[in-house]
Amino acid sequence: MLSSLVAVAAVVAIVAGLLVLFGTRGSDSKADEPTGASPKPSAKPSSGPSTVGASVPRPSTKPSTEETSAPPPPPSTQPPSTAPPQTSQPPATTQPTQPTQQPVTIPAEERPAIEVYNNTPRKGLADTVASRARQAGWTVSGSPDNWHGKVAESTVYYPPGMLDAANQLAHDLGIGRSKGALDNMKKDRLTVILTSDYTG
Repeated sequence: MLSSLVAVAAVVAIVAGLLVLFGTRGSDSKADEPTGASPKPSAKPSSGPSTVGASVPRPSTKPSTEETSAPPPPPSTQPPSTAPPQTSQPPATTQPTQPTQQPVTIPAEERPAIEVYNNTPRKGLADTVASRARQAGWTVSGSPDNWHGKVAESTVYYPPGMLDAANQLAHDLGIGRSKGALDNMKKDRLTVILTSDYTG
C-alpha cells in the first residue's frame, strides 16, 4: 500500500514537473512575440487646406473707388450771355420819289391848274384822263398832248409848295407816284404824264 502511494506521488511529481516545464516555455515563446501591433501611418490625405495658409489675406481685386472716381466739376458761375444775336440788315436805299400819301382835301378854288400828257402809244389817253380830272374838280390848262421822252411810270409832277395838291390829284386819277417838277416844266401848275402802266 505504501509503495502504491509512493508510486502515485512520483507520477504526480513527474506530471507536475512536466507541466511546469511546458508552461515556462509557452510563456517564453509568447514573450518573444510583439506585445502589440505597431501603429500604421495614416494614409488618408488631409481633406482641407492648412489653416495657416487659409489665414493669409489675399490681395483685393476690386479697384479702389478713390482712384477711379473723379470729383464732379464745380458748377459754372459764369452768367449766360444775354446779348441779342446780330442780324445783318440791308443798307437803306434813298428813294427820291415821294410816295402817294392820304391826300389833304383842297377846295376847288384853291387848287392849281394841271396839264396832262400822254407818253404811250394809246391814242386819246390824255383826253380821257383830262376829262376825269375836270369831273373831280380840277382845272385843265391847255389841250392834252403827247410827252416826248422816256418816263418810268405814270407820275404827277409838282413845283415847290404843291405837294399836297399833287397827292390829291394822284389819288383822284389813280396814279401811284408824285415827284418834284423837272426843269422844263412850268412852276405854277401840276404836270401829269401817263405811261403804259396806267390803268385808270
